[in-house]
Amino acid sequence: MNTPLTSLVVICAIIVSSYQGKLRYDNYQVYRVIPENVEQLKFLNHLQADPGLRFWREVTTVNRHVDIMVPPDRVNEFLQLIRSKQMKPKTLISNVQDLIDKERGKRNITDEFGWDDYHTLEEINIWLGAIAEQYHDKVTLLKGGSSYEGRPIVGVHVSFAPGNENRSVFIDANIHACEWISSAVATYILNQVLTSTDTNVREVAESHDWYVFPVLNPDGYVYTHLSDRTWRKTRVPYDDGCYGADPNRNWDNHFNEGGASDDPCSDTYAGPEAFSEPMTKSLSEYLLTIGHSLEGYISFHSYHQALLLPYGYTTDHLDNYDELYDVGLKAIDTLSQRYGTQYEIGNVAELMYIASGGSPDWVKGTFGTRITYTYELRDTGKYGFLLPAELIIPTAEETFDSIIRIFQEFAKKP
Repeated sequence: MNTPLTSLVVICAIIVSSYQGKLRYDNYQVYRVIPENVEQLKFLNHLQADPGLRFWREVTTVNRHVDIMVPPDRVNEFLQLIRSKQMKPKTLISNVQDLIDKERGKRNITDEFGWDDYHTLEEINIWLGAIAEQYHDKVTLLKGGSSYEGRPIVGVHVSFAPGNENRSVFIDANIHACEWISSAVATYILNQVLTSTDTNVREVAESHDWYVFPVLNPDGYVYTHLSDRTWRKTRVPYDDGCYGADPNRNWDNHFNEGGASDDPCSDTYAGPEAFSEPMTKSLSEYLLTIGHSLEGYISFHSYHQALLLPYGYTTDHLDNYDELYDVGLKAIDTLSQRYGTQYEIGNVAELMYIASGGSPDWVKGTFGTRITYTYELRDTGKYGFLLPAELIIPTAEETFDSIIRIFQEFAKKP
């Protein structure tokens, strides 16, 4: 059943965790490396198991770049290793902490909710509650599940008219905790669905129901604000003093059949079993209550600048690959028109890497949802996950343009 949160008190009741002080990344560097042959690719795959290195952009195929964060005491060793394999590392980020320090926007504590800065989980949830009160005839506050640390997964259901129930769109973000731009874009889109006066937007918005969940991984998201800005996973404790599984490798669809790790310390740890993480299990149970009404499922990630189609576990094409690909080409063309941002499009496993156990695969496999896309948002240029707040609105605007185009194009199809 849809479970509305009936009080802002419930929304704001987050657990205060005993996190230590924030980790700093002074003089950590991110290097971009391009494998040019199979031997170099195998070497990078082997290097990916090194716990002291963080692969921001994972190993995929020959001639596709890999981004690796290296601690300062290992820079010389790393560069020697890479150069010994005849690869030419390029410095993408010279000081990770410097970008972290400059990432946030400038605002006063009295400022209203906006998109000139990134928001905490509490701020996002309070805003969701406020719009549910303001648009009480259209917006219902929802609890889509709970996390290991007891935080609700908060979202809203927007319905402009009866009869749209079977034209529902589910939008989610921040399943990976460090990808802050994803929840910022999700909240921007929700605001536009409610307030835009553009006729094209109104036509699409008011002909669909919308389910928007800006932060699927609340424990991890809070941890990125309080302790480690680069944290990716959940916060479930596992062996060897390691925490968390990758919540986008933990869904019960071809679970752990490639592109995931069995090591609890790895950023791509799949978990001991499918739906081992309370957030993925409880969210899947919620989705089962509405899934057969979904016309669309849109999931936001960062930072590959790509529009991805299922599946992640195989390069085989899904049943309606051609129509998703054709519409997707039009969508990324529309996306490029405001700021010239270039996106790629393709199957996850073909365009990026094998990644089994993801939420889009589970949704497509469980419900056969016709319109199923994953956005890998900005930025492949020089920021990685640490996109400055000043780029939130441009990123959100171009993304929303493309989403409107997607639903316009599908409206023309039988």
